[in-house]
Amino acid sequence: MELIGVYFGLYVLFTIGLYHILVVKLEAWFGVWPWIAFLLLGIACLYFSIAAKTATWSMWWGYNAFLNLWSVKEMFDQRKRARQA
Repeated sequence: MELIGVYFGLYVLFTIGLYHILVVKLEAWFGVWPWIAFLLLGIACLYFSIAAKTATWSMWWGYNAFLNLWSVKEMFDQRKRARQA
């Protein structure tokens, strides 16, 4: 019995929570400038997803690509939320 789905689900849950905290803290400390790092990480992960030899690795890299790319948007949204508070 393979548990890759369960492991991946736990990984997704953990990373979404971690990235939420990361975006909030980075925006508070540095403003929106960290968006560049998220963009570069997202593009690199996207490349690795396309170049991956197996579907499992492609899925893992693809998820990380879009997690980082979504964080670019969240950096700017967090600035708006912080200003409204």
